Amino acid sequence: MDLRSYYPYWLLDKSIPAIYPSLLQNITADVTIIGAGISGAIAAWYLRNSSEKVLVVDRRHAGMGSTAASTGLLQYEIDTPLARLQTLVGISNANKSYILCSQAITELTKICRRFPASEFEMRPSLQYASSLRDAGCLRKEFELRKKIGIDLELLDEREIKSRFGFSKSAGLLSKNAAEVNAFGLTHSLLQYCSGKNAEVYDHTGIKGIRRVKKQFELFTANGVRIKTRKIIIACGYESKKYLPRKFDQLHTTYAVVTEPVAREALWYNKAVIWETSSPYLYIRTTRDNRILVGGKDDDFSGSFKRDKAMPRKAKMLAHSFSKLFPHIPFIIDYNWAGAFGSTKDGLPYIGELAGKPNIYFALGFGGNGILFSVIAGQIIRDLIYEKKNEHADIFNFSR
Repeated sequence: MDLRSYYPYWLLDKSIPAIYPSLLQNITADVTIIGAGISGAIAAWYLRNSSEKVLVVDRRHAGMGSTAASTGLLQYEIDTPLARLQTLVGISNANKSYILCSQAITELTKICRRFPASEFEMRPSLQYASSLRDAGCLRKEFELRKKIGIDLELLDEREIKSRFGFSKSAGLLSKNAAEVNAFGLTHSLLQYCSGKNAEVYDHTGIKGIRRVKKQFELFTANGVRIKTRKIIIACGYESKKYLPRKFDQLHTTYAVVTEPVAREALWYNKAVIWETSSPYLYIRTTRDNRILVGGKDDDFSGSFKRDKAMPRKAKMLAHSFSKLFPHIPFIIDYNWAGAFGSTKDGLPYIGELAGKPNIYFALGFGGNGILFSVIAGQIIRDLIYEKKNEHADIFNFSR
């Protein structure tokens, strides 16, 4: 599956930090993780101190699928607003989902302190009302989120203008948000785990899985066999071949990155900025003061239509940014597009399928994919160790 176009900023900026060998001979493991992107790397991280022998395999080079195209926004807000999520999955599970995403930012902060290549930075986050009608929805969101202990402010038009320089009728300013280089973090985690109990193999695509008594045999494209007790499926939007039915809807999202701009030209605390409309525009900065703008999603995922649309979408993204910040020069240096999956409720799918024990899925669909991967890593670790996880049912396949 062609998950992205060719020129994501993270890949061209840092190139490939590490190359791993192909698997050329039969091997035995306790846990095999299919997918060496951010989800697979985080899953390996949570098994790093165990006695389990872990394999991580990918048909590409590590991190070269959707991870290389990730824009690296970390926000506790799920794509589905809390008020709507409560109607879809119940008040308790909706509230817990938002709280778990907030806690996942804190958890990722601790992880990224070890790895400078993650380029992790805490940022505030502003979600502004795209229309007057949406202002009322934000006020309701503010009350619901405050009630569950989330630290945020409700800004009026004057306050938004004062801090950010543009006029919108209302906005939510949250303290707990961040930015990360998902590609850099993925390689840091894989290299660290490779020094522990994990082995990583590039260009090792899995062509077949066979259950044999209490274990599995995996067969690679070049005929090598992996014997393993447990499997973690962490290959994102390519996981559909392991699923009995479709659980997500694929879209295309677009992103551009500018040349570096003067630090003093940027807005309040280099906050992450996004809006209430769907699909939404989102804005962040990079460590070297580039501006990343993404959005303008399409309801298709085919590479031909995506690549054809990219020049027009880049202009649209630049225009949308310049409407907010006309004083900031916007010279595009990189642009790319990638597949983007969503679920009906905006939540990930984590855990086992009924009747298929010891195959665990870490499917972090949606704009919170990295944080969902943290939650998945924790839940799957507990399931593998046969330890009760009180949040597992929120994200299971039978919800």
